[in-house]
Amino acid sequence: MTAQSTTSKPPPPGVYVPAVLFFKPGSEDIDEEAYRKHILRLAEGGVTGILVQGSNGEAQHLSHEERSHNIVFVRKTLDEAGFKHVLIIAGTGAQSARETKELCVQAKESGAGWVLVLTPSTWAPAMGPDSISKFHREVADASPLPYMVYNFPTVTAGIDLDSDLLSSLATHPNIVGTKLSCGNMGKIQRLSSSFDYQSSFATFAGKSDVFLHTLISGGAGTIAALVNLVPKIHAKVYKLFLEYQKTKDAKVLEEAFALQAKLSAADWAVSKIGGVGGVKAIVAQEFGYGNLTVRGPLREANLGVLVQSEQGGKWWSAVEEVVRIEKSL
Repeated sequence: MTAQSTTSKPPPPGVYVPAVLFFKPGSEDIDEEAYRKHILRLAEGGVTGILVQGSNGEAQHLSHEERSHNIVFVRKTLDEAGFKHVLIIAGTGAQSARETKELCVQAKESGAGWVLVLTPSTWAPAMGPDSISKFHREVADASPLPYMVYNFPTVTAGIDLDSDLLSSLATHPNIVGTKLSCGNMGKIQRLSSSFDYQSSFATFAGKSDVFLHTLISGGAGTIAALVNLVPKIHAKVYKLFLEYQKTKDAKVLEEAFALQAKLSAADWAVSKIGGVGGVKAIVAQEFGYGNLTVRGPLREANLGVLVQSEQGGKWWSAVEEVVRIEKSL
């Protein structure tokens, strides 16, 4: 018996953002002013929902109190600005089942609608398919919120859940979706064609690199870092895809793919510029709030040094192009 009703539903399809979290230089305390500006720019940009403390929100660097505070803060910020329709998913992954269960309970108490859970990786050699399945099923049983499985090998010591394991987990009554930051299109296709994203199990791309491809494959959308920079472009790609579904107009799909090509180039560039630190640096420089501060062991990104190299200049050009389009929308 799960803590959540057997009628658990996936989050609606669309564009979700794992929002970066800004800190004050020196103290590394949460910079609420910058965080508020960021949340509101994302909401104004047309996102469906916000993932609070995903990997880009430096979840692993936060205390339980900070995690709960952030969820409450984001919900209040959205509601007070008239964005009650913008949804909240909370990252609740931890290195033990016990702590992860606690974080799931706290997420519900703080106002989240769903939880997203990474596979523990401290003891990576011991995390075979049976152990992974046991962990997610046990925590999903206890979670008072609908539960999503987060697959991101880069931050889980290479642990990469395959489509067979994810398909098995999808049969759990409280497991309603997955975020695939592995970006494996074969995996996305297999899961998307096997489960209805509206009623049972939603497959979200975890990278903007494969956003439109995921939609065409029958996936639910994306939960991707690049949305922090260009929410309007992602919302437009999604709108064009929905229009294409209705009209079957090839020109509409062509326009969507033209924007997707820009997103793919920028997604790769940002990953090379510096990941979380790079996103913060670009937001601060191009949108006028926040700063470069990250909590260690992450490193700040120096955009000035980056553009001095030929390759860095190419990466920066890809970012500049999507920022230019974003500001024109």
